[in-house]
Amino acid sequence: MTSTLLAVPLAQVETPLLAVALGQGSALPPSLAELERSAGGVLGRAITSGDFKGKRDEAVLLYPSGGKAQRILLVGLGKSAEVTRSSIRRAAGVAAKRARSLGATQFAFAIAPEARNGVAPTDLGQVIVEGAGQGAWAFTELKAAPEDPKPEVEAVAVVCDAKEATQVAAGQKIGEGVAAGHQLARYLQMLPGNVCTPSYLADRAKQLAAAFGFGLTVLDRAAMQKEAMGALLAVAQGTQQEPRFIVLEYRGGGGDTAPVALVGKGVTFDSGGISIKPAQNMEDMKFDMSGAAAVLGTFEVLGRLKPRLNVTGVIPSTENLPSGTAVKPGDVVKSHFGKTIEIINTDAEGRLILCDALSYVRKFKPAAVLDAATLTGAVVVALGHVAIGVMGNDEVLINEVRDAGERAGERCWPLPLWDDYRELLKSDIADVKNSGGRGAGTIAGGWFLREFVNGFPWAHLDIAGTAYTDGEPPHQTKGPTAIGVRLFTEFLLKRAEA
Repeated sequence: MTSTLLAVPLAQVETPLLAVALGQGSALPPSLAELERSAGGVLGRAITSGDFKGKRDEAVLLYPSGGKAQRILLVGLGKSAEVTRSSIRRAAGVAAKRARSLGATQFAFAIAPEARNGVAPTDLGQVIVEGAGQGAWAFTELKAAPEDPKPEVEAVAVVCDAKEATQVAAGQKIGEGVAAGHQLARYLQMLPGNVCTPSYLADRAKQLAAAFGFGLTVLDRAAMQKEAMGALLAVAQGTQQEPRFIVLEYRGGGGDTAPVALVGKGVTFDSGGISIKPAQNMEDMKFDMSGAAAVLGTFEVLGRLKPRLNVTGVIPSTENLPSGTAVKPGDVVKSHFGKTIEIINTDAEGRLILCDALSYVRKFKPAAVLDAATLTGAVVVALGHVAIGVMGNDEVLINEVRDAGERAGERCWPLPLWDDYRELLKSDIADVKNSGGRGAGTIAGGWFLREFVNGFPWAHLDIAGTAYTDGEPPHQTKGPTAIGVRLFTEFLLKRAEA
């Protein structure tokens, strides 16, 4: 989906669908008076009748009797005093999703100035395009065409004041890059496990490297054995699909500047291994590569925006299946870091592949490392499907990640890695065990990873509760959320400014 900028009054916007975001209130904002006159008074009637109150996610479609817009969609932002970047992004998503349902191939989006609550023009351009891309996306590749197919939403026009056009355009460019990365991540997440294999992820990384000039290293099973990645190989020994260890390098900072490393869990299907999962909803375990998708999506953004910093992306990827060769509960394996691990639960496999990645990344001498993983079901119990669980070894970095999450609309909540929790991972026969039982499951997973972090600030993002949705939110399609792409991007862009 492309975006354009319209620095004209709303009444002059010629479009099949004009979406206007309003805050909660009982009166038409003065800034919409000219649009109201040209449209024949439909906006005011919708508000005074109570058909539209401006609540969050509320949307009312109007058919004006005059003017240049064929249809007007009022979209609620909630209380104007509480409007943020995330509110506007979400409203743009609601509008784009509605545009798709109406069969509109393009639409225009504006926000009433009275409802902006101080959101800067640059931010405005960025989040409108991001939200529009999120709301318009749908995965239709594997379905037969319906009798009444809905066309794709091809373009969004951001309507703004002429005085702010330059700033809004700057944000619009960022939004286009993020939307493209978001789209790639969701596409990869949605693919079934028989298509999106570790080799497929490596091929997509190769395509990104070719398109944008990234450095690329891909290790196969033999190369991983030479690297002594015993934990990753233990997970991979039960499947016929070849594992891959993928390293992308973006060198926008030049010289020997220490990179930020992004690590993404890439389990392309997780049955649980010998500790097999229940059959119900196991199909959702294709989403266990969502961390990897976030890293690849972020590299799409980096290639388009070219910020001035160095970034290394690391993706350990495999399936986790039961077979006669699969790793068993009670087995002991040796990690890349050199520590031995007692396998208590083969379904705690994400931490096994990530620990080798966190050990490997030391060779890059990173300035900071962020990993994203659908690591534990326990984080859903703790935080539901609203927040990412974040842990780490550096409070400054954790706060930096949380700030990026707020800007991205991908909020994080910290969990402690106190020394007391290390007791959960004590093994009688190895240096550490991979599961500490039911209590504090998310923290135990984080503590396990911390065992393999040495020499760099590190933050772990458990995205198991936020990587995909079972329901149909008003601002996006059911399924993958591309969580992490926007957070990583906000984090990196802020670092590039420093």
